[in-house]
Amino acid sequence: MAGTLYLVATPIGNLEDITHRALRVLREVDLVACEDTRRTRRLLNHFGIKTKTISYHEHNERERAEQLSKLLKSGRNVAIVSDAGTPLISDPGFRIVQIAIERGLLVVPIPGATAFVAALVASGLPSDQFFFAGFLPARANARQAKLEELRSIPSTLVFYEAPHRIALTLPAALDVLGNRPAAVARELTKVHEEIVRGSLEELAQHFSRAARARGEMVLIIGGAAGESAVAAIESADEKETASLRFVERVVELESGGLNQKVGLKKAPR
Repeated sequence: MAGTLYLVATPIGNLEDITHRALRVLREVDLVACEDTRRTRRLLNHFGIKTKTISYHEHNERERAEQLSKLLKSGRNVAIVSDAGTPLISDPGFRIVQIAIERGLLVVPIPGATAFVAALVASGLPSDQFFFAGFLPARANARQAKLEELRSIPSTLVFYEAPHRIALTLPAALDVLGNRPAAVARELTKVHEEIVRGSLEELAQHFSRAARARGEMVLIIGGAAGESAVAAIESADEKETASLRFVERVVELESGGLNQKVGLKKAPR
């Protein structure tokens, strides 16, 4: 019989977040394919797991996926892990999953930690609908174009961002999207975990200093629906104010003797 491909989520920081099922699968499979064998080996050693590891990253994914699919076809069980979190979420793994499905092999997800989900639920922004966009482009023009593309989406926007780029990304988002509510979560589940909430303008100012931009980050921005709602409320307030001013002016003119219907002064009695 053919083997099974397991997609195993690993902790994003706190090792207590790994599941019993994940540990069992990592012990029982024939091979663990990982982004960085040294990092995964530290995790495996911590839990006393001796399973053999092999590298599987963006630079060798094409060749390695073919090699792993042959192992699966021969009856070996393989686990895919990323350095942290759930495989395929802004990490390698898609190619081997695609090949496995095309060849009729069994693919089994082993759920666990995902940084953007943890950040979203603690952000204070709507989580009933959201759009995960991964990493924004590093180049300014491409980043602006991507933000323009996402500007009209009504759902909460979720991004991963590198600490050395957050000071550039926040002002760019402010410029394209407007001053929406937002949050930046960094070092989730780790000792220095921090979630900073506020407007994009406030966050841009907060992270303008390099000392505050450390650790892996998740950027969450309110969707266009929230912006439209704010605009609608402001528009309604403006209309109400205009109506009140109109009524006040009519009363003022009538008190001066102006006829409300024809705009003439009332005839003397």
